[in-house]
Amino acid sequence: MTSYSELSDQVLMQRIAKNETEALSVLYDRYGRLIYSVAYRILGSAETAEEVTLDVFHRAWERAGGYRSDRGSVRTWLAGVARNRAIDLLRRQKSRAEHLTVQWADVLAEPVATTPNPEKTTALNLQKQRIRAAISELPDTQQAVLTLAYFSGLSHREIADQTDIPLGTVKTRLRLAMQKLQLLLQDER
Repeated sequence: MTSYSELSDQVLMQRIAKNETEALSVLYDRYGRLIYSVAYRILGSAETAEEVTLDVFHRAWERAGGYRSDRGSVRTWLAGVARNRAIDLLRRQKSRAEHLTVQWADVLAEPVATTPNPEKTTALNLQKQRIRAAISELPDTQQAVLTLAYFSGLSHREIADQTDIPLGTVKTRLRLAMQKLQLLLQDER
């Protein structure tokens, strides 16, 4: 049987469209550095470039079925998505007076009733419960890096330094955590 690493980019995209996570992992290994470089050149921030890189591969996961090889190579498609995403992010950052980050306490805290709309409050509570439940199903190693990255705001490098885990392992654990969360949250819809 052929290993995923031997498959062409087009075949990997077909496999990703069939929800084969190993295909996405191979695609990430092939083009993760390229996508990061494209984002970094535009944004000038390692942390934001890492976020864009994860977002690009998340979009590849979601939109693999819509990829058309007659419009360009997978590499070109991914680089284009990275470029567009980075430019969009740069525009948004420039239009805001301050950059907001999600804190772990925001996810754990009960929502403050800013509007008297009980339906919105209930929906928000349910969404937070779903997210907490999905995170609790992750392996401890993935929960740890996910918490540090998304709720403590640490970059991949900072997580690696703080936990004495190789940078590649941090990135892999985050990618796997995001993939599993996506699947868990999709199943609940």
